[in-house]
Amino acid sequence: MRFAICNELYQGWKIEDVFAHAAKAGYAGVEIAPFTLADDVREVPAARRKEIRRAAAGEGLEITGLHWLLLKPAGLHINHPDGATRKKTEAYVEALIELCADLGGSTMVWGSPKQRYVQPGDSWLEAWKRTVDVLRRLGAKAHARGVTIAFEPLGPADNCNFVNTTGEGSLLVREVDSPGVRLHLDVKAMKSENRPVAETIRLEGGTHLHYFHANDPNLRGPGMGEEDFKPILRALKDVGYDGWVSVEVFDYEPGPDKTASISLKTLKDALTAAT
Repeated sequence: MRFAICNELYQGWKIEDVFAHAAKAGYAGVEIAPFTLADDVREVPAARRKEIRRAAAGEGLEITGLHWLLLKPAGLHINHPDGATRKKTEAYVEALIELCADLGGSTMVWGSPKQRYVQPGDSWLEAWKRTVDVLRRLGAKAHARGVTIAFEPLGPADNCNFVNTTGEGSLLVREVDSPGVRLHLDVKAMKSENRPVAETIRLEGGTHLHYFHANDPNLRGPGMGEEDFKPILRALKDVGYDGWVSVEVFDYEPGPDKTASISLKTLKDALTAAT
């Protein structure tokens, strides 16, 4: 396992400065929220993409990939009953796949609860079928570019009513049946499943798990709340996970210095205890 950090923690920072800080803090990778680069990633020219990739490499970092995929631009929705909306969304995700590959990333974490919310009056089953249909096409395109879409179960606390549990996420991955679509797990999100996070990982995390977000349910980083990460890292090792563990926080008040240092120390200590 290697450790990364998400760049939106560094509010208003140039991406080059984010890389420098993350590398100095001891991280091996940075995960990018595309809206921090542009409201529409199709506006990021090829030359700038090369600059960003070189800047990360210059700090000895990998760009692990992208997350918060559909926050911008407005009007995106994967399973909307309106076919034109789905087509627009699919086209934008194709652009995100190209961006991810151009930056040297290999993973796109698909959370975006508002952009998958089953609309009032719509059928959950029909929304599921439309999602599978779209993800099959996108999975093939992602795989061809060396990118994996990692779909993230999100609970009701995230204002999400579609794929709320790890079990539903695993079922979606199985039904899509594409090497370009796998499972993503997030500590805060798994807390809504009313069982220990480590147990959820052991039950569902073995076959399909591709990427992992580490955070505390209080919206801060590992070690900044009550969650014990030692059993979580042990469970990841037990299921054979050897991918990225990326710090994603939602409360930025402690600042990048404190969040980055405490989170990484907590994760490294937990991994040592699990070895």
